[in-house]
Amino acid sequence: MPTTVHPKLRVAAVQAAPVFLDLDGTIDKTIDLMAEAAGQGVKLIAFPETWVPGYPWWIWLDSPAWGMQFVQRYHDNSLVVGSAEFDRIKDAARKHKIWVSLGYSEKAAGSLYIAQALIDDLGHTVQTRRKLKPTHVERTVFGEGDGSDLAVAETAIGNIGSLSCWEHLQPLSKYAMYAQNEQIHCGAWPSFSLYRGAAYALGPEVNNAASQVYAAEGQCFVIAPCATVSPAMSELMCTDAGKQQMLRTGGGFARIYGPDGSPLGTPLAEDQEGLVIADIDLGMISLAKAAADPSGHYSRPDVTQLLLNKTRREPVVFQRTPEPESSAPEAVAAGTEPRLQLAA
Repeated sequence: MPTTVHPKLRVAAVQAAPVFLDLDGTIDKTIDLMAEAAGQGVKLIAFPETWVPGYPWWIWLDSPAWGMQFVQRYHDNSLVVGSAEFDRIKDAARKHKIWVSLGYSEKAAGSLYIAQALIDDLGHTVQTRRKLKPTHVERTVFGEGDGSDLAVAETAIGNIGSLSCWEHLQPLSKYAMYAQNEQIHCGAWPSFSLYRGAAYALGPEVNNAASQVYAAEGQCFVIAPCATVSPAMSELMCTDAGKQQMLRTGGGFARIYGPDGSPLGTPLAEDQEGLVIADIDLGMISLAKAAADPSGHYSRPDVTQLLLNKTRREPVVFQRTPEPESSAPEAVAAGTEPRLQLAA
């Protein structure tokens, strides 16, 4: 009888600060981290939310008028899908034979989106997605995704899905992902540096718990990269003692969890840059699913159901006016009348 082979692979969650507001510099650092991970046998590396070119922390620190000083620079250094900069990451994935889950600020025409891309080890873009609903003041910077962004890609190394930050607190979005038989989840976070001591829900305890519960609830592996705030970033944005208190340096809490919620890999100090690495075996998922499968044997669709609209939303639909058909005499005159050929 044929034997089912469950993929086993080494994965990594990035914990580092971007080269803030510097598209090329952050891509350079991205490629360096990819090479470092590949050198340690990593097959899939995941980067934090808006890793390129960094998270717009100023939106939480002061008024929109004060933050306008960063807006043009942030737009100019956001990543365009299909650009030469995007292709650099694809080329590096192919060179180092590594899968990449990349978090970035996507620039599309005049708008920005919190986005994630999945790139395979041949340099192909498997999937891109946008955060469905930016959180709180993020809406002053970013647009929204749609139902097509709640997608799980079936790949040679497993069924892979992605969400960003507080999308992990959206029960229906999570359920939509679980129902697509997600096996590896890339949950990207920006840093747990904001309002420490003042807003418990923004800290590492709650947000790492969200990643851990996602793993146990969906019976999948969760790779949860988490950026740090560097001293250079603090110096740029935290121009007084009050802002320095609101946004601390460090804040890196990258984690990896198994399908039973168990922590995997060795965590780093919150101000330390590096990789959290773990070896995973997708065969473990069936053991967790035997106990509870929320969209399968542990569900009650006769009581509760989820409606998922995966239609891509387009702001403009272009329609062309059909050209009038030529009359038969004109067609004959032009020598374009279709001819019937009879076989002998």
